[in-house]
Amino acid sequence: MISIDGFITQIFIIVLLVVVGIFVLVTLIRAIRIIPQAYAGVVERLGRYHRTLTPGLNILVPFIDRVRPLVDMREQVVSFPPQPVITEDNLVVSIDTVVYFQVTDARAATYEINNYLGAVEQLTTTTLRNVVGGLNLEEALTSRDNINGQLRIVLDEATGKWGIRVSRVELKAIDPPLSIQDSMEKQMRAERDRRAAILTAEGTKQSAILEAEGARQGEILRAEGDAKAAVLRAQGEAEAILTVFDAIHKGDPDPKLLGYQYLQMLPQLAEGASNKLWIIPSELTEALKGIGNAFTPKPGDRSPGTSGSPTDLPG
Repeated sequence: MISIDGFITQIFIIVLLVVVGIFVLVTLIRAIRIIPQAYAGVVERLGRYHRTLTPGLNILVPFIDRVRPLVDMREQVVSFPPQPVITEDNLVVSIDTVVYFQVTDARAATYEINNYLGAVEQLTTTTLRNVVGGLNLEEALTSRDNINGQLRIVLDEATGKWGIRVSRVELKAIDPPLSIQDSMEKQMRAERDRRAAILTAEGTKQSAILEAEGARQGEILRAEGDAKAAVLRAQGEAEAILTVFDAIHKGDPDPKLLGYQYLQMLPQLAEGASNKLWIIPSELTEALKGIGNAFTPKPGDRSPGTSGSPTDLPG
């Protein structure tokens, strides 16, 4: 049989082994630290900064090294609530900002500033009031790029010692007072009406110019067509006259034929109610003489059907 002392000894040994195993397990757990990608861990050894852990597997000294909360090294986008800002012309506008920043030094972000996110917000608010305070409302509404650039430069310089790099600052909205918004809407409506009237007048002007240009081009084309038609008609008449003249000369007509042609043209000369005076060419009289001579027997010619002397009588 096992004595009581032996039994107690065995239990003690078992408990001791369990405690040692737990201690070894805890020691191994505390000695190994895995850092995820895009994060960094600050290690303090006996209360002082020792080193910065990079992503991956890291070995620590158990119970001596302590890892502070991990620092996100990715670029962060923070939208701050609207802030009331007084412009140079004493108008209160509400400005909503967005800041893009990234932690570049985990040690500085941990030890140089208590709360870098709150510090960035407060610094953005004060810088925004300084920048917009030197501008009137119209300049503030139309100079967003200038305001963004000034804010980024000031914030980047101020946050550099905190291990933070400010990449961009954007103004989401600039809201003037309601009374100013109503006045701006009326002004914009009047401006739009003025531009619409100008565009309408320009359109009417261009339409009138185009119509006049079209009419001018049409008159020019018609005049050119009439001129060409007149030239073509004159050329045709000239060619007809030349053709007739050549035909007459080639045919060599005698006065009788010419007289006959003149007689055929007399009815055309008599056409028209206003013809009071006729001009008869001298050639017509000569032609008529020729025609008359053609029908008049010459002296010594005998009448048809007669022979010999008229005094000759049968015996």
